[in-house]
Amino acid sequence: MTTEPLELPAFLPRRGDTPAPAADKDAYTTFLEEKVKVAPRAGFDVDPAEINPALKPHIKVAVQWGLAGGRRALFSRFGTQKTTWHLEMMRLTARHTRAPTLITLPLGARLSFFKDAEKWFTGKHAVKLNFIREDKDLDREAINLTNVESVREGKIDPRRFGGTTFDEGDILRNMNTKTFWTYAERAKEVAYRHVGTATPDPRDYSELLAFAGYLDIMDVGQARTRFFKRNSERADELTIHPHKEQEFWLWVASWALFIQKPSDVDKSFSDEGYDLPPLDIRWHEVPTDHRDAGAEADGQMRLLKDSAAGVQGSAKEKRDSLPARIAKMQEIRAEAPKAHRILWHDLEAERKAIEKAVPSAVTVYGSQPLDERETALVDFAEGRIQELAGKPMMIGSGPNFQFHCWWAVFVGIGWKFKDIIQAVHRLQRYGQTFKGFPRKKPKAVRLDFIFTEAEREVVRTLQDNWRRYEEQAARMSALIREYGLTQLAVQSVLTRTMEVNRVEVKGQAFTCVHNDCVDELRRMPENTVDFIMTSIPFSTQYEYTPSYRDFGHTDDDEHFFRQMGFLSPELLRVLKPGRVFAVHCKDRIVEGSRSGLGFQTVAPFGARTLMHYMAHGFAYLGTKTIVTDVVRENNQTYRLGWTEQCKDGTRMGFGLPEYLHLFRKPQSDRSRGYADEPVVKTKEDYTRARWQLDAAGFGRSKGNRFLTPSELAALPYKGIFQKWREFSLAQTYDFEHHVACAEALEGAKKLPSDFALIPAHSWHPDVLTDVTRMRSLNTIQAAKGKEKHLCPLPFDIVDRAIAQYTQPGELVLDPFGGLMTVPYCAILQKRRGHGIELNPDYFRDGVAHCRAAEEKAATPSLFDLLNEEAATSEAAE
Repeated sequence: MTTEPLELPAFLPRRGDTPAPAADKDAYTTFLEEKVKVAPRAGFDVDPAEINPALKPHIKVAVQWGLAGGRRALFSRFGTQKTTWHLEMMRLTARHTRAPTLITLPLGARLSFFKDAEKWFTGKHAVKLNFIREDKDLDREAINLTNVESVREGKIDPRRFGGTTFDEGDILRNMNTKTFWTYAERAKEVAYRHVGTATPDPRDYSELLAFAGYLDIMDVGQARTRFFKRNSERADELTIHPHKEQEFWLWVASWALFIQKPSDVDKSFSDEGYDLPPLDIRWHEVPTDHRDAGAEADGQMRLLKDSAAGVQGSAKEKRDSLPARIAKMQEIRAEAPKAHRILWHDLEAERKAIEKAVPSAVTVYGSQPLDERETALVDFAEGRIQELAGKPMMIGSGPNFQFHCWWAVFVGIGWKFKDIIQAVHRLQRYGQTFKGFPRKKPKAVRLDFIFTEAEREVVRTLQDNWRRYEEQAARMSALIREYGLTQLAVQSVLTRTMEVNRVEVKGQAFTCVHNDCVDELRRMPENTVDFIMTSIPFSTQYEYTPSYRDFGHTDDDEHFFRQMGFLSPELLRVLKPGRVFAVHCKDRIVEGSRSGLGFQTVAPFGARTLMHYMAHGFAYLGTKTIVTDVVRENNQTYRLGWTEQCKDGTRMGFGLPEYLHLFRKPQSDRSRGYADEPVVKTKEDYTRARWQLDAAGFGRSKGNRFLTPSELAALPYKGIFQKWREFSLAQTYDFEHHVACAEALEGAKKLPSDFALIPAHSWHPDVLTDVTRMRSLNTIQAAKGKEKHLCPLPFDIVDRAIAQYTQPGELVLDPFGGLMTVPYCAILQKRRGHGIELNPDYFRDGVAHCRAAEEKAATPSLFDLLNEEAATSEAAE
């Protein structure tokens, strides 16, 4: 019988496919330098003389910059002539492509475009505007305008146009909406596409990432892992790495132009007339009836109502307080009965109460015909309607109301700062006029916020967000002023993060090095390491440093394994012949936005890792499967959500385990299977009984009776997990009985939602379900108030591997040291540890852990002292 050679999949690297020779260091440097990326340039150049001379100087520059980029965003403050930017961008794009163009508008913004076209575009620069609701209405000779709804419902296909812009692009900020997916997917085929908005929320990173994804600047999933650390408890919360913040904003500045005043673009441009009206903000608290405060989850009755306690509590507070809030609104209106005002609200019940209290007010709501809604907005903008009532989420974007109105009353407040700030800036805008005459000094915009006593925390959060919003907006303008609009300046700053200063710290039993692991491995002599164990970066899942040398700072799996191709031959070179290399890894979740499928899938990163190392000369020995907590995983990804599976069970896969792949460097003498320096065990220490259990591929049950669901539910909370494991491993598994036990715990309110209390345990020796994840260096880090590692490696995994594949005194290497877990465990087992780490903070803390391990290993225990004393006494006798 002949054995066919292993055929590797086409996407995997072959030995020799990846540049890895140790002598060719320039290839690695070139690879790293190619990582430095700014927004791609995908547009065309236009002669400044072709740009409409009537436009403001800062808009002319923004037009030239946007057309050259091809796919750009303009974040221009209210009243800085953003509308004219849209019009000129599409006028010149139509000339270049000889194809029709499209501007997509929010409800109520059409009037501003027609007015600006008439005012600023005359003579040979005149433009024809055509408002359409269906493709059949398209005019190839005009700039076509349409509402978001027409695109979302498929009546207009953006692919029919040579260029498109999206006004008030914050509509695209929610990537879970039909609007985003419909527009983004169809517009992907449009060569020139742009976004403009007056209120990008600099605190809402997801919104900026949505714009980047829509403009094809960077995949959303890639951007998330490049700049942000994810909340291990909540999948939708992003926190920017402190060391990545500067790089993130420089990256944004390479494709988005922030303008608060003309001088932001060029300090020679005049800011005369660009004075925002001041805000006169008044907060009105109405009392809360605390008699129906409700109860906590544990049944404890609340003393006071708290709208921050949850969605249901907030909604109930809104309903209960509506009469008091309407009364306060009437009191405010009575101060100036004839003033023009907007009455902002969030709930349908609030709208109906306003209509009843103020019959003369015109209300705008979702079930109205589009034409009727738009007519009401235009009439209010032009002063023909005195009071308008509407929801910020519906009409808070687009319309300009500053010409006849300076007063807004928020009948209620909510957590959505974005909606509130948009609503505020319908009035607080540049170019404020009243009765057709410009004012030398803008009139203050009055804002009255009505809230309840139970909503004080909502108010505090709103005020904090407002402050941060202003700070971040100012920061972005400062970046433009500092670096200008040339990407070369931004790129030069980012390139500086390539440098790393090597630091080495040695102890009696360890060596820790702060350096790029590729460069460091090249310094080490061959065939000197007894065992290599590491948890490799999970491709683009996380970035640990701002350095482009970081393996997590890669575009995709292909890019990641290209960089790994420089390291893998060095690992093989330094490992002693016949010795073992253990790799900890895990498969990865692929977001629906990244795959284009609309649902999450799994990338077999573990399999690709396995094949990669086989392709680089390592012999595969096998894989240990490490079971993880499926409940915790779902809290991180929402991939396995209970509610979503009840809606459609076809979307659910399985929880992802971790893997420990074992490889071996072939020994020098291929006629014998032993390592050049074998790991020798004595039969006294490694018994036949232990060998049989280690080698067995299955286990037997003791046959004990299993706990009944009622018995399990009656156990104390802290004892349930241990008892479950003991009995789970002691009898034949019964899935329905497992479900019944879990349901009994749920009925007793003992089944937590944030971790798996009674998971499925395995008796198979290659499936590890007893790894204690609390036993890691992150526990020590947390106790000291220091930064925790993003992906801590549990001690249990490391300890077992070191004990099995090494002998005392041997050298254990981890090229991705992190907090130095592997050297730490090696020291405690009387081995020598060697760790390499690029993150300076992890390196510093890791050195401290290794020193602590040395002290611990050198300190004799009470039993050591007793044994020593006994041995001394025996020798004396």
